[in-house]
Amino acid sequence: MAHEMPCPADTARSLWQAWWQALLEVVRDKGVLLLLAGAPVLYGFFYPWFYGPEVVQRVAVAVVDQDGSGLSRQITRFVQASPRLDLRWVGSDEASAQRALLRGEIEGYLLLPPDLKRHVVRGQAVSATVQANAAYPLVSKAVQLGFAEAVGTASAGVEMRQLQARGQSLWQAQLGREPVRLQSLALFNPIEGYGSFVVPAVALIILQQTLLMGVAMRVATWAEAGRQRASARAWAGRLLAFCTLGGISGLFYFGWIFLMNAYPSGGNPLGALVLLACYVPAVVVLGCLLGWWMANRERVLQVLLFTALPLAFLAGFSWPAEALPEPLQALRWLAPSTAGIQASLRLNQLGASLADVWPQLLALLALGLGGLLWLAWLHRPWARRPA
Repeated sequence: MAHEMPCPADTARSLWQAWWQALLEVVRDKGVLLLLAGAPVLYGFFYPWFYGPEVVQRVAVAVVDQDGSGLSRQITRFVQASPRLDLRWVGSDEASAQRALLRGEIEGYLLLPPDLKRHVVRGQAVSATVQANAAYPLVSKAVQLGFAEAVGTASAGVEMRQLQARGQSLWQAQLGREPVRLQSLALFNPIEGYGSFVVPAVALIILQQTLLMGVAMRVATWAEAGRQRASARAWAGRLLAFCTLGGISGLFYFGWIFLMNAYPSGGNPLGALVLLACYVPAVVVLGCLLGWWMANRERVLQVLLFTALPLAFLAGFSWPAEALPEPLQALRWLAPSTAGIQASLRLNQLGASLADVWPQLLALLALGLGGLLWLAWLHRPWARRPA
């Protein structure tokens, strides 16, 4: 008996219907819809908001002046002029400054020791001590840099005057003090802001975790109802529906969120689209496998909710991957976020070409294809239990 081959138009129509049916099921599931559509929007607006100022400025500090000379007063004026610092108190009692630091009234202080000017005039080395609250690294960094710039500016002026006193002209003194001029310029983070550093990387973690939890919850719901074993066409529609929602979230971050917060982006927009085409399916397939394995909606949240922070450390942008134990250096590539973050930073922020990120894209393709084959193996006919 001859069998009629399905028409390509009928196949496409059936796939479209399966995609639409899966999309409707996701929309009707309020918990899954909140994770796949609501959570990315909420995180996209509120997470960057905490890093809006970008750079720590006007940190409350004090100066302990135990010298009382013109040089120490000049350093104090430079501290007042620093945009990083907000000079709240000037005195000679270090114990008072320490108490103010412990009470949280200031975040650090500069100690100018006795006989500061006398040692400088004699050409002797002298140290100015900086004490800062190290509980907040960004604040401590602002305190140290602000005081270092103030003291360095005053020190440069003293050195210039000493060179001129020895008979050198102003130009000769400038050239002798700094024969090779150093100009520091941040290429890919011009304002050197913390938000511009952390949000573009964490965006991939947010996209992965919301997509993982939403997909796994929906698949676990199907497993609870005994519907995880559907036809190949139905599963293709499900995967396409999940990828559609994940792709929209990715475009929302790469486009609107990065532009709205003025983060460095747009280096290689076409490459970023290729990255999303590899990243989203890899995450979706992983979510399907996790949902199939757990087969319980609540368990999905219980397990995945606490994995975001470890994955962020394993990704290699906030903690050097070389400092991880060797087993973790290999296992971290099983998470799509590891390759996704490294490729995204290169394409979006550094303007790299696709040739520069092919190892990361290959890793994502391998994860997606391997997960798809595993999903097909779980769906094999001989593994079905008899009704």
